[in-house]
Amino acid sequence: MQDTDAIDRTILSILSREARIPMKSLAGRIGLSRSATTERVSRLEKAGIIRGYRADIGQLDDGQIQAFLLVTLKRTPSIGVLDRLAGFSAVRKVSSVSGQLDLVVEVEVGSINALNELRNEVSTMDNVEDLTTSIVLRRDIERS
Repeated sequence: MQDTDAIDRTILSILSREARIPMKSLAGRIGLSRSATTERVSRLEKAGIIRGYRADIGQLDDGQIQAFLLVTLKRTPSIGVLDRLAGFSAVRKVSSVSGQLDLVVEVEVGSINALNELRNEVSTMDNVEDLTTSIVLRRDIERS
């Protein structure tokens, strides 16, 4: 957005970390009145810069295993593979990417056995040529 200024960027920075901050507190931190702050936030929402507010939930169960399935397809696009992946509750996110890989599938499962079962299911799909798995050891930086 062309019309953003330093105050708008400060608002965005604060809201990205503290989405539930009361408008009065936000106004105090940026040095504007509550009504001026509300007006700026409303303008940012209407412009589509602020697309929503959400709770960023951390991992609830330490027993969960997060992994990436790195998928190479025989041919693209492959709507059938995407439809099947959408049916797995362990699949959290699927991204089509450029380069040698075609899909990066983020999964979360309860055990290594569950990960192996999911891998077996995905690897035997008709259009899947190759599958590599990378288990997440830890998340060092995570932004939304």
